[in-house]
Amino acid sequence: MPITSKDLVEAANAVVPRIDTAAVQEKIARGALLLDIREATELEKTGRAEGSHHIPRGMLEFRADPASPCHDRQMRPDRAVVLHCASGGRAALAGKLLKDKGYAEVCNPGGFKDWKDAGGPVQGPVDPGM
Repeated sequence: MPITSKDLVEAANAVVPRIDTAAVQEKIARGALLLDIREATELEKTGRAEGSHHIPRGMLEFRADPASPCHDRQMRPDRAVVLHCASGGRAALAGKLLKDKGYAEVCNPGGFKDWKDAGGPVQGPVDPGM
């Protein structure tokens, strides 16, 4: 029987812990990377968590790999990474990917709406101008 998207997310949630906004802010204060994996168009429409770093989910495998020419220096297996997306599913999948790549501490606070609703600081959407 083929594996479903729901199966993949459930498996990811089993290995990537969910944490609340207060725990996220504590981790950031200790040097964790808050990583927004949504698409750029989503950030343009809704804004982003203040201080977050952006790598779209589709590029994460390459940006997280120190051997890749596309490696992002913010991504280090020894640095805690807190991933979020719009609702938490992509963050769970991305967290499992990072764990599989050897990242030691990875967690998922859920979605951007969860962050905002819990009072997490937000930078407004990008004004595209007139």
